[in-house]
Amino acid sequence: MIAQIIVDVPVNRTNRPFDYRVPDWLTPIIHVGSRVIVPFGPRKLQGYVISISEQTVDQVENTRLKDVEQVLDDTPPLTAELLKMSEWMSKQYLCPWVTAVQAMIPAVLKGKSEKWLTATDALDEETCGKSGLLWELHRKRHLPLAEVEKQFPDEYMLVPGWIRSGLLATEYQVTDRITRKQQSFVKSLLEKPQLEEAIASLPPRAEQMRRVLQLFAEHEGQAFSVQMMRDEHGISRSPLKSLEAKGWIAIEQVEVYRDPYANRRFSEKAKPEFTPLQQEVLAPILQSIQSHTYASYLLHGVTGSGKTEVYLEAIEQTLAKGREAIFLVPEISLTPQMVERFKGRFGADVAVLHSALSSGERFDEWRKIIRKQVKVVVGARSAIFAPFQNVGLIVIDEEHESSYKQEETPRYHAREVAIWRAKENDAVLVMGSATPALETYALATRGRYTLLQMPDRVGNRPMPEVHVVDMREELQAQNRSMFSRKLHEMIEDRLRKEQQMVIFLNRRGFSTFVMCRSCGYTMRCIHCDISLTYHKTNHTARCHYCGYTIAQPAHCPECQSEHIRFFGTGTQKVEMELAKLFPGIRVIRMDVDTTSRKGSHEELLNKFRSGLGDVLLGTQMIAKGLDFPRVTLAGIIAADTSLHLPDFRAAEKTFQLLTQVGGRAGRHELAGDVVIQTYTPEHYSIMHATKHDYPAFYQDEMLQRRRTGYPPYFRLVLITFSHEDVPVVIRGAHTMADYLRQRLAQTTILLGPVASPIARVKDRFRFQIMLKYRDEPHLAELLSQATAAFEEWNKQQKVLMTIDVDPYVLL
Repeated sequence: MIAQIIVDVPVNRTNRPFDYRVPDWLTPIIHVGSRVIVPFGPRKLQGYVISISEQTVDQVENTRLKDVEQVLDDTPPLTAELLKMSEWMSKQYLCPWVTAVQAMIPAVLKGKSEKWLTATDALDEETCGKSGLLWELHRKRHLPLAEVEKQFPDEYMLVPGWIRSGLLATEYQVTDRITRKQQSFVKSLLEKPQLEEAIASLPPRAEQMRRVLQLFAEHEGQAFSVQMMRDEHGISRSPLKSLEAKGWIAIEQVEVYRDPYANRRFSEKAKPEFTPLQQEVLAPILQSIQSHTYASYLLHGVTGSGKTEVYLEAIEQTLAKGREAIFLVPEISLTPQMVERFKGRFGADVAVLHSALSSGERFDEWRKIIRKQVKVVVGARSAIFAPFQNVGLIVIDEEHESSYKQEETPRYHAREVAIWRAKENDAVLVMGSATPALETYALATRGRYTLLQMPDRVGNRPMPEVHVVDMREELQAQNRSMFSRKLHEMIEDRLRKEQQMVIFLNRRGFSTFVMCRSCGYTMRCIHCDISLTYHKTNHTARCHYCGYTIAQPAHCPECQSEHIRFFGTGTQKVEMELAKLFPGIRVIRMDVDTTSRKGSHEELLNKFRSGLGDVLLGTQMIAKGLDFPRVTLAGIIAADTSLHLPDFRAAEKTFQLLTQVGGRAGRHELAGDVVIQTYTPEHYSIMHATKHDYPAFYQDEMLQRRRTGYPPYFRLVLITFSHEDVPVVIRGAHTMADYLRQRLAQTTILLGPVASPIARVKDRFRFQIMLKYRDEPHLAELLSQATAAFEEWNKQQKVLMTIDVDPYVLL
């Protein structure tokens, strides 16, 4: 038997399957999708079985095949569908095949190849002499080379000589990071009559032992965890050990799942009665689910129109057909609220996958999926790779969100992967948003997706009234506060009525930059071309790209002036200003700084939901999906923040953010207001957001895109080069541009090479090339050839080149 295996070497030269012989003893347990350990050159590496052929070695031209050394899993972690999808992703997103494969499995399954030092039979006590390292190897027989270098730095240089003399040898080992949680359980070895006899035979002082046996007598045949006995019945280990010694009970180690929601109780909510609009959009979706055929829908519904109930009903009907469902959300902060609704509706049939879980929790949730113990997955972008084998429905909530695009290799978009997977499974794809991505809406208007509209809120509740404040007029009126008079007045009104508010600012930290008023010096990161952000809590200035941090100086480093101050506004500063202007106001701040601890998203949102906060202040993680009945005011401090970025999507992102933040207000019985503070109230994205008018914004933005030649009229590829020396990175970028120009179609536009908008990150200078194309059927093949042609030069010069197909971040 011959196995075709992709090995864990993510470079162009090895981007293909390699043949390995499967020893007879491994044939019963090796399958397509299995993780294996194989020799590759001098190393041992983890690989993935792509296919298996029944040929014998004699039937293969190259009979010098190496053997598969080990199969790592009882059940293959990759399905045939996921392997097929990984090959498609490798070609579509121009990444090594193994990188696409590894994106589909939990982090703990990505084995690490390490070099180890091993003692040979020639190393005996006599040859160890006074060497601490040799004695340690004589005792343990092998050690990781990295550990040897750290523990025995003085003897490390002697290792090559000992290897030549035959005392030591080196070998590669693949270390697995899988851990399984074990818990102690107690079970009775006695029948009920014997239990009663045993209880009667115990002396009066053996109270805890008696309670244990009575517990088993009352719950015949049931096992109990040692932890539960201790916490709920006050029984310590000692009486359990005594009963085990008598042969009356057994204490066993049992593997249990790490369940992040183990201590939570989710109440089942009654299904609401569907509105006529909900019934109208559900009809075609349910018909497609029933007919078991591929169909894709764009559900364009205003905020508060009841899209989530449509999703839940579609999932329920999918499960009724015996199929499985994947539900994607864009932000971790949305997941707790969604988990609540999904667990309440589908109970233990739901697995949750997102990066806020520990690696062990993610692994255990993933194992529930592969063991077919759940039927629904709720999670962020990577949940699209859930190893289901009968997917019937994929839902992408807030489909316009940029977080569905991965910014590291493989640079996939979850929407494109979902389309591929839905087609492969004859499944239904539903994409929902109040502000769809321009490209998605354009395809829906052209018939690629079926467009479903929900233009009204549930119960015909009115959309919130939007008030646009021109901050230029506020300055003329001598109001230098970050809060306009209108917003100030409305915050006071809500505090008086004991209603809640959401205040949005898309910047974290205290201020956006630190500048000297005397000489104009601005504090910048020494590793990146970006200004440092001031954080008041620890009086530091920090780079949000590389993490570089310095203490806030008392004097200007350039002119020694004391007039060095922070400018701009961050979430910390807004929080302090609120406390100063409205004494006693209770502010709950949500940004990267306050939500880094595990469980903090849910903790802060629950605090706000239970009424322990008047204001939920935050960055874009509070802009969408959240539903609080008592929120009647949404304030947007600086609507222009994202409007003037060097990004063709700037207007679209601004419209989406304003609409989504505004949609948090007035979702239930109480009417809502939105205050938008801006210096450019005449901009079309802001004007249309005030009217909640997506179609009008779409028409204006499409005119801009057509005029400037951007998606959806053109597709883009961004090629970025980085190096520590400017001449090297310029040479690499220009050489690639020259290579491509000679081979691209006449209709394809090549822009650059130019310096990236942020020209230096982490001490590496960055140049980029952008390709705009409409009809270039062989572009992926051409870029793959270009990558191969320059791979050796890039490696020698240490130039890092990345290719991003349909990029979302151009900075």
